[in-house]
Amino acid sequence: MAEEKSAPALVWSKERHAPKRQVLSIERIVEVSIGIADAEGLDALSMRRVAGDLRSGTTSLYRYVAGRDELLELMIDTARAVAAPKPLTGNWRTDLADVARGQRAALLRHPWLGSVLATRPALGPNSLRQMDHALVAAGAVTEDITLASDVVSLVFDYVIGVVSRELAEQEAQRRTGMTEEQWRDSVSPYIHRIVESGAYPQFARRVVEAEDHGFDYSFEFGLACLLDGIGSRTCPPGGPERR
Repeated sequence: MAEEKSAPALVWSKERHAPKRQVLSIERIVEVSIGIADAEGLDALSMRRVAGDLRSGTTSLYRYVAGRDELLELMIDTARAVAAPKPLTGNWRTDLADVARGQRAALLRHPWLGSVLATRPALGPNSLRQMDHALVAAGAVTEDITLASDVVSLVFDYVIGVVSRELAEQEAQRRTGMTEEQWRDSVSPYIHRIVESGAYPQFARRVVEAEDHGFDYSFEFGLACLLDGIGSRTCPPGGPERR
C-alpha cells in the first residue's frame, strides 16, 4: 500500500528563522521580491533572482522560506497590508464600495497580485483581516454567512475582472510604446472607413456619438450596478433596503 503524502506545513504555522548573525531578514527578502514582481512580473521571480538582488547565496534564502510558493504567500500578505481598510459605517453599500476601491488600489499598485488572488485564497493575517472586514460589511445586508460570503466573492471577482482590463492597457502601452490616444490615432483611418461603409451602424454610433469614459468612471459605474443587483437579490420585495 502506497504511503500517503502529508500536506506541506503552511508558512503561517512555521516558526520564523532567527539566526544569531542577522545578515538577512524575512521582511527584507519579501520587500525585494515584491519589487521584482512589481517591476517585471511573477515570471521574473525566482529564488536565485531574489538572492542575486540581495547579494546573498541562494542557499541562505532557504533558511527563511522553503521555496518560491512560500515566498509568494508572504508577498501577498505584505502587499495586502499597505492600506488599512476604512472604518465600517454600517451602511452596506458604502462599506462594500470602500472594500472594492481598496482592493482595486492594491491590485493596481501590485499588478501581479490579481492573478494569485484569483486562485487559492490567501491565508496570511493581513488577508484574513481584510476578509473578515469585508464579511462584516456584507453582514449588514444579510445575516446568512453563506450569502454574505457569496456577496464578498462577487465583489472581489468584479474588482479582479475590471482591474485586469486596466492592467492590460498599461501592459499594451509598455509593450508598444504607444499611449491609448496614440493607438487610436494609428487606427483612425481604418475606423473611418468602417464607419463610412455603413455595415456596422451601431458600432458607428458608438464611435461618433458615445462618450469615452476613463477607467475610474467605468469602475464606479459597474460597481454601482453590482451593488444595485446585490440589493435587489438580498432585500425582500417591497420591503425596506437593509442598511
